[in-house]
Amino acid sequence: MRLLAALATLLLAVGFATGALAHAALVAVEPVSGSMLAVAPKAVELRFNEAVTPGAIRLIDGAGRARDDARVNASGETISIAMPPDLPRGTAVVSYRVISQDGHPVAGSVIFSIGMPTGTQPPASADGGLNALIWLARVGLYVGLFVGVGGVFFARWIAWSMTGMTVPRVALAVGLPSAVSSLGVLGLDLLGLPLAALATAAPWKVAFATSAGPALLVAIAAMLIALLALRSAWYARALAIIALIGVGLSLAMTGHAATAPPEALTRPAIFLHGLGVTIWIGALAPLAALMSKPTVATLPIVNRFSRIAALAVGVLALTGLGLAIVQLEKPVALVETRYGAILATKLSLVIGLLALAALNRFRLTPALARDATGAPALRRSIVLESVIALAILAVVAGWRFTPPPRTIVPDTPLAIHIHTDKAMFQVLVSPGKVGLDDFVLQLMTGDAAPLVAKEVTLTLSLPERGIEPIERDAALGPDGYWHVRKVELPFAGRWHVRIDALVTDFEKVTLEDDLDVVAP
Repeated sequence: MRLLAALATLLLAVGFATGALAHAALVAVEPVSGSMLAVAPKAVELRFNEAVTPGAIRLIDGAGRARDDARVNASGETISIAMPPDLPRGTAVVSYRVISQDGHPVAGSVIFSIGMPTGTQPPASADGGLNALIWLARVGLYVGLFVGVGGVFFARWIAWSMTGMTVPRVALAVGLPSAVSSLGVLGLDLLGLPLAALATAAPWKVAFATSAGPALLVAIAAMLIALLALRSAWYARALAIIALIGVGLSLAMTGHAATAPPEALTRPAIFLHGLGVTIWIGALAPLAALMSKPTVATLPIVNRFSRIAALAVGVLALTGLGLAIVQLEKPVALVETRYGAILATKLSLVIGLLALAALNRFRLTPALARDATGAPALRRSIVLESVIALAILAVVAGWRFTPPPRTIVPDTPLAIHIHTDKAMFQVLVSPGKVGLDDFVLQLMTGDAAPLVAKEVTLTLSLPERGIEPIERDAALGPDGYWHVRKVELPFAGRWHVRIDALVTDFEKVTLEDDLDVVAP
């Protein structure tokens, strides 16, 4: 009993030791990405919507050289990258990978030019092979938790029999190394390292320092306890319930859904959701095995599971609905975001799963009660349920790569650069889509020095849609830039932009270019 108490205390202590976590999003950059600067900035500052931890920060200067002399300082939501004093002129790129408090990486690049732009490009995106490994490890972990631990719980608390434990044993054997692999590949992703770096300590240390590290330890503990529960010991049933609780705790400790505000509701919701999934999915493989050789004890087992499954489905429906509302915020996000597309796919599969469950409960189980010959049909239906359940696990593992709509911040402004020998104009358009847009105009001379103007006029036209020139006067702001606010762009397309800067009473500089405006 002391062993059971210690294991339960460990799971509960680790499970509720995590603080307030969410998914980070970049909300401000100084200097603004795409800026044209006369001199190099002393630092590049990144401000996020929550406290973050630097993972990998890299600087490529205007000569295309990777620099290792940029100093990184983190303070709460802000990361400051001090620039080397000898930055050459040209386009520089600061790429960043930071760790949000839910344990997921947030990556991007900031581009600015000192003087005339050059061809420096941001580094290539993350290796798709690593993403595939992360996805596979996540699916394997889900199989171990839901099929493995859930199967053991079914055997000890519902079937009171160890029949059909082959699949749960295999699931646990898959889940344990998948949990370890998840920790390693998470570290690689956070630091932007190649697969060979798994042999070093760095990815393991950084992954364990995130909220996902303790969560994976709890998941591993839950699966090990489930293995112990397979042994014929007097405490096996207690171990099975502890393992089940461990599944819920591991899910409630990290991830998008568990860490969404208000956490006082979302953490218990994901805990209960995890328990419901484990009880339902874990029962499928043992039930299918029981149906292959039905006995007089089979029907009572099926009836007991039906009663528990009804409660589990109700919990799943309520908690799933609440979590979806929190994550999506707006119904339109269900069709406009990748997160929503994954949720819609999951819901479609769940509807199929519920239809089969209803068929089993109200038609096939009564048929089994009347005649044992109904067992093959019920078995086929349960096997089909298992296939759909595995498909759901594979689909939801994709959420690892997709931030929920609640964390998405407005797009960075659309930027165009217009220059001649006499002048250079940098134009930022926010949000750069159909509707009301704000324009920020940065005026410079041909050698990137500030261009002083008495008046500035912005003219926009869309000839392909018959939109004649729209002329708006710009106002000089305290930041030294010229601003034109709330310009109505009614159509998507290639808008023609003309900027007239009155330098003196007798001199006017005019630059023109095109701007691609997209639908919202």
